[in-house]
Formats: sequence, C-alpha cells, structure tokens
Amino acid sequence: MFKKIKILVLALVLLTLHQSNTPVKNTASDSPNIILIFMDDMGYGDLSSYGALDINTPNIDRLASEGIRFTNFLSAQAVCSASRAAILTGCYSNRIGITGALFPASPIGLNKEETTIAELLKQKNYATGIFGKWHLGDAPEFLPLNHGFDEYLGIPYSNDMWPVNYDGAPALAGTNKHRFPPLPLIRNHAPIDTISTLEDQAMLTSKFTDEAISFIRRNKKKPFFAYIPHPMPHVPINASAAFRGKSKQGLYGDMIQEIDYNVGKIMEVLKKEGLENNTMIIFTSDNGPWLNFGNHAGNTGGLREGKGSSFEGGQRVPCIIRWKGKIPGGLVANQLASTIDILPTIAKLTGTALPNKKIDGIDLGEILKGNMQLSPRKNFLYYYRKNALEAVRRDNWKLVFEHPSRSYLNQAPGVDGFPGAAPENIMMAEALYDLRRDPGEQYDVKSYFPEIVKELKALAEEARADLGDDLQKIEGANKRLAGKVK
Repeated sequence: MFKKIKILVLALVLLTLHQSNTPVKNTASDSPNIILIFMDDMGYGDLSSYGALDINTPNIDRLASEGIRFTNFLSAQAVCSASRAAILTGCYSNRIGITGALFPASPIGLNKEETTIAELLKQKNYATGIFGKWHLGDAPEFLPLNHGFDEYLGIPYSNDMWPVNYDGAPALAGTNKHRFPPLPLIRNHAPIDTISTLEDQAMLTSKFTDEAISFIRRNKKKPFFAYIPHPMPHVPINASAAFRGKSKQGLYGDMIQEIDYNVGKIMEVLKKEGLENNTMIIFTSDNGPWLNFGNHAGNTGGLREGKGSSFEGGQRVPCIIRWKGKIPGGLVANQLASTIDILPTIAKLTGTALPNKKIDGIDLGEILKGNMQLSPRKNFLYYYRKNALEAVRRDNWKLVFEHPSRSYLNQAPGVDGFPGAAPENIMMAEALYDLRRDPGEQYDVKSYFPEIVKELKALAEEARADLGDDLQKIEGANKRLAGKVK
C-alpha cells in the first residue's frame, strides 16, 4: 500500500512540474479568444493572397491558408466612422445615426444604448481591449471604456486629422489642416502623448501591436477580445526604418509589409502561449483605397472606384478568418458577406445573446464550418453620405440608382502623400450589373433583365420604409439616434 501511495505522489509531482512548463491554454470551446484586426483604407488587391503585385504578405497569407478567405466581403459603408460603427454593432451605420467621418470635437458619437462586440462578450466575462483608431466620438462619454472595453491605447480619430501638412511640415495658418488640434495618443480616458510628426506616425503600427501582445499575455488564462484597428494605410502613411525600402512598391508597400510582420508577431505569441487553437483571428478593412493619393494609396484589384463610393472598389475588402482546429484550412468563400455579420457570428459561436435592438448582420457560422453551398446573406444595401440608398444587391445582381458620387475616373492622382482631385458630385446613372461576369461594373444590363430590376426595386422599397433614403426624401421608420455630447 505504501509503495502505491509513493508512486501516486511521484506521479502528481511530475504532472505538476510538466504543467508548470506548459503554456496555459484556454480550452473552453464556447469561449474562444477573438482578435479582430481592422485595417484603414486597405484595398481589395493589397495582399499577395488577393493578387497584390510586388508586395509580400506571407503572414497574412498564412492566415488565409490556415483558415478561410472571403472574396465577396463588403464593408457596411466606404468611410471611416460609419464602417467602424457597423462592424462593432452589427448594424448598418445609418440605422444607428453614425454617418461619414466624425471630426475632432464632434457633437455626436456612438450611442451608449447600442451594444458593441465588447459589451456582448462581457456576458461571458471576456477581457476586452482596443489598440488603434477609435473614431466613434472623441468626447469622454464616447470613448471605448464606455462601450465595453477594459483598456484602450490609441488615437480618437483618423491620423490625418492633425495640424500637419502633407509633406510633414506644420500646417500654415489659414490652411485646412491648421484647423485641427494636435493628434493625441490616449490611454484609457486621457491623452498621454501627441502624434506630431511623420516619424511618430511610423511607430504606430508596432506600438499598437506591442500593446495588443501585452494584453494577450496578461489575459491568457481567460477569454479575451482584442480589437486592433490600425490607423494605416490611411494617409499619412509611413513605415519604421527597418522596413523602408524593403518592397518594390515604395513606401506604401513597405508599410503594408510592416503590417504583415506585426500580424506575424501576434500569430507567434499565440503559438508560444498555447492559445493558437482557441483563438479566432479576423482580418479585414474598413473600406477600399483612397485612390486620389496615388502611390500612397492601395489597390482595388480592378474593382470600380474606391473609398467614398458605393461601387465595389469602395466597399469590397479583404477578409480572412482563421481558427485552427475549428475552421477548415485553405477555404475560399465566394458567398456574399459583410462586416455587419461579424457580431452575430461571434454571438452564435460564443453562446451570447444578441442585442435587444434590431441589428442587420447575419450569422456566418455555416460558412466557417466549411459549407460552401450555403449563402446565409442574400441581400445587401449600399448606403452612403448621410442616408442615401445608392444601390441594392441580391446575390450577384446589383442595381445602382441614379445618385451623385465621388469619382476618381479620369482624374490625375496625387503623389508622395499629396492628394489629386476626387470630385464629389459626379452623377451616376441607374444601371444593373451582373457582378459574377462584370465585377468592374462596366456593363449595364438592365434592359436584358427587367424582372431582376423589378425584384431589386422592391427590395429597395423595403429598405426605404425601414431605414429611409435621402435620395427619395424618405425618412424611414426604424432609425435610431447617435449619442449626443452632454
């Protein structure tokens, strides 16, 4: 008997020693860690896995090879604040009163009555952190810690909202840039530093990545949600010294490759900490590229127009989701999907309750399981400006309504950080596009398919009754108000 007890004690000691040297694993299958990396103005064609030329993104490409790559994934709107409100709440941003890009000292922000992904995950006691650009209101009551996040390091709005000229020199009095206050770096509730130079901008990618890594390590024993909305490739762009001159696409390529390197750092930390198989990584962008910035802008992959437009170049973005051991590797999803689908998908896989208020997202869980025959999302509404319904889509059919639009066509782009022209009120004619055959939206086929036009116009009427339409001067019954500064 004594010998058996001695053997048992020895076994327990050995087990304890083994566990002390083994990375801690969060193994609860219904509480996966979630990392959401949200780029700013990254185009559909900016990653080598999406056809980028002379830009190498091996780490992000590995996410795609080990997970699922979406080819028909749409941002909710082609502009900063609206797209961020949408991904965090699962709503078309015009439903919740956030449109356009909010400026410093904005009188509005994300309403406290809306539920963010961070607040949703608090049902399961997730640790929540944001590291990067917020842009949903810079007044104290709108900052991230009032929307479900435990910690925050970042900038409150876009990195070009600062009193610095396009060449990096201080903005002169009387110029557009001079009206902006200094760009603050905020920790939790208060500024701790100022982003004053292009060299300061160059350090943002690594700074926010390192902070996210610290958060991951500090919370590895419990489920966590790390939201990493990088300020770039929104202009002004820059890369740290170690990455300059490393790509064949100039500073823009250097900066994208630095982002890829930092994504790789996160992947490596997950592996070392034993968290790789219980962490879902989502990588996507807020909208397409700001094309009038020329060689400091991204690539639409041949899609029409770019940021600030409801054509595909403005709203179709890369999206890659990896969850090793749960999502089959190497999948390509051609089904229609959107950033507004992220929240309900996370809710379903974590077993958390959806918000009480109406949302617009759809659970993509069946696609993540590898069901390439199922298309959960059938329709999509292309809203822009304050509340203009510029197009509607059903499957691969897209009906564009007559509307004034930003257009980059036939405009000479800028160079080396300076913008070219991008007229805002070019009239676009009503047209029907078959995106399966014509993703560049070049050939109007409405005269061939009147029954499709009729179906899509009926879908538009439903949308107008629900959300309104400034183009038709319809208010809509189910819009909610943004938060207002007290």
